[in-house]
Amino acid sequence: MRDLTEGKEGKLILKFALPMLFGNIFQQLYNIVDSIIVGNFIGKEALAAVGASFPIIFAFLSLIIGIASGSTIVISQYFGAKEIEKVKRTIDTLFIFLFFASIFISIVGIIFSEDIFRLLQLPEEIIPQAKTYFNIFIGGVIVSFGFNGTSAILRGLGDSKTPLYFLIISTFFNIGFDLLFVLVFKWGIAGVAIATVLAQAGAFITAIIYLNKTHKIIQFSFINLIFDKSIFKKSIRIGLPTGIQQTFVAIGMTALISIVNTFGTNVIAAYSVVMRIGSLATLPAMNFGAALSTFVGQNIGAKKMERVRTGFISTLKMSSGVSIVMSTFILIGSSFLMNLFTNDADVIRIGREYLLIVGGFYVVFSAMFTISGVMRGAGDTLIPMFFSLISLWVIRIPSAWFLSKHFGEVGIWWSMPLGWFVGLILAYSYYLTGNWKKKAVI
Repeated sequence: MRDLTEGKEGKLILKFALPMLFGNIFQQLYNIVDSIIVGNFIGKEALAAVGASFPIIFAFLSLIIGIASGSTIVISQYFGAKEIEKVKRTIDTLFIFLFFASIFISIVGIIFSEDIFRLLQLPEEIIPQAKTYFNIFIGGVIVSFGFNGTSAILRGLGDSKTPLYFLIISTFFNIGFDLLFVLVFKWGIAGVAIATVLAQAGAFITAIIYLNKTHKIIQFSFINLIFDKSIFKKSIRIGLPTGIQQTFVAIGMTALISIVNTFGTNVIAAYSVVMRIGSLATLPAMNFGAALSTFVGQNIGAKKMERVRTGFISTLKMSSGVSIVMSTFILIGSSFLMNLFTNDADVIRIGREYLLIVGGFYVVFSAMFTISGVMRGAGDTLIPMFFSLISLWVIRIPSAWFLSKHFGEVGIWWSMPLGWFVGLILAYSYYLTGNWKKKAVI
């Protein structure tokens, strides 16, 4: 556990963000390694199938993840106020919610998967592999929720290092299982999905065993969990706007993939690859923003508002600097990055086209996410939700549809930075009003 209410703000946030960043890099390696193995050893159709599955998976998980993020903010504020018993009750309530939510999502996802892929105009030759990958992944979502929920709880308590250790172990297991199931057992795309589920299950079980033996606050037990309605209502109040935001973002990403799908297998495969690369490029901003949210939550709980402002400025500088470095690397190394995933010339060309357009604008995304991190840490998640939906549904999706009609897939790529610019302008304008300071739980 880490108390973020004392000490140099920028240094505290950096120390807290780095383990989360490294942890999420390892977590993204799940998807990246999957795509590299699929692209090089199974084929571009399978690569397209994996890429087409992820927006659907995100759509199924986003509402639950958003609600769970509300519990993280509640935990951080109760911890900052030293109300440890309420911290424990919030943890219990979150685990019970995640368990039943995961069962529901798995059942619904498996029943309707094929219908969803057909609705999104996925080419017929890709649907069987996409359905196989999706069904296995969504069937094992209970262990994914369990591990990510545990990691979110630890971050709310100021501990960003412990989840990192389990993620590193899990990532190496995933790589090993991928190679075994695909290269040795010849299970194809099913082997890739099974490897991911098994690696996440191992990480979750190991984390629970370790925490039960060593942690003072987290004592996980299926028998002794207590569901607290009042705390759940607080978590819902904070987390539901984020969940709705992420759900509409996920639906928006699904709408975008339906536009991408109309351009055929090569564009779908290239889009699958650049989404993996883009997920790494945006990780620094997302993790600095998450660290800032916990920092803001604890300091608002401790009634130290000046530290909130100083922490925001420090985070904005650090996050922007890292994003500029990431953009430079991607712009220079676009060909190298695409060649890691595939040797298909058309897929490589289309992917480089995307990276050269979008790669220069990650600093805009970084600034937008940092500002939103302040508001979420304060418990004000409703207004950022509206801003996110406006930038996606009013700007990005309509512009992607319109521009793609005139400029092909290039128009889809340009819609992304357009949406980020609008989101940044809206978020910063609201930050300046100071109204977000009135939304604290404590």
